[in-house]
Order: sequence, then structure tokens, then C-alpha cells
Amino acid sequence: MRILIDADGCPVVDLTAAIAREHHAECLILCDTCHRFEKPGTTTLTFSKGADSVDFALVNLLRPGDVVVTQDYGLAAMCLARRARVLHQDGMEYTGGNIDALLLARHTARKIRDAGGRLKGPSRRRGVQDGDFALALRRLLAEVQLSERETP
Repeated sequence: MRILIDADGCPVVDLTAAIAREHHAECLILCDTCHRFEKPGTTTLTFSKGADSVDFALVNLLRPGDVVVTQDYGLAAMCLARRARVLHQDGMEYTGGNIDALLLARHTARKIRDAGGRLKGPSRRRGVQDGDFALALRRLLAEVQLSERETP
């Protein structure tokens, strides 16, 4: 089992790396050249700065059953298509049942912004979000580990 982190702008890199160590899971941190991560027990992969270069590299590395941490809905959709389990930094799991609505909301927001409209951004991150994420990641890892044991 591997955890891949879309680390550019991700506030839970440290937390994810710590939980990966708890579960003895391989943890890959993917970022562009504007960022640098060195976390114990992880492997950092750095890619050229460019539109979606990290996203496409991450998708190309995926194997079915991998766990991905990202806040990017488009990347989440590509990861789901590759049969990965995908978790938002706030603890929401992306699924086939919610990804279409999330992509539609993203598209609608972009149309509003492109037309000159303004939208309220995300609220300041609170500690409870880290707790929700940690709980969701531990639950997800337990499910993945159980399914790996049951698969011959």
C-alpha cells in the first residue's frame, strides 16, 4: 500500500507522513520545484514547475488501491479512474458518487470568475479539520489493508 501526496499547497503533509509511518505504508510526496519537502520515512519526488506537471506524474505512478491525498478535484477524478482511493485534506473521501457534483461546482465557479464575478474563498483552516483528516485517513488505510489481506 502506498500513499501519494499532491503536496503543492497541502497543509497535511506532516500529518499524512506520520500516519503513513504508523501504518507502515510507503509515502510518496510529489511537488514541483517551488517546494521542497524532507520528511522522515518518505520519498520526495520533485517535478518541473508547469501546469499540472505534478498531477500527471502522480497519475502515471498510481497503482490500483493506492491512497492519494489532494485538494484538486480534477486530479481526484483521474485518480478514481485509476482505481485509487482519494482523500481531501479535510477528510472527505472522493468517490464515484460525489466527484461529478464537485467537478460541476468547480466548473460553475470558474465560469463566474471568468465573467468577472467574485466568490468567497475557503475559510481559514482550523485544528478540527486536521483531526477530521487524520480520522478519515486512518479509517481509509485500515480498509485498504483489510482488502489487501482478503485479496488472494
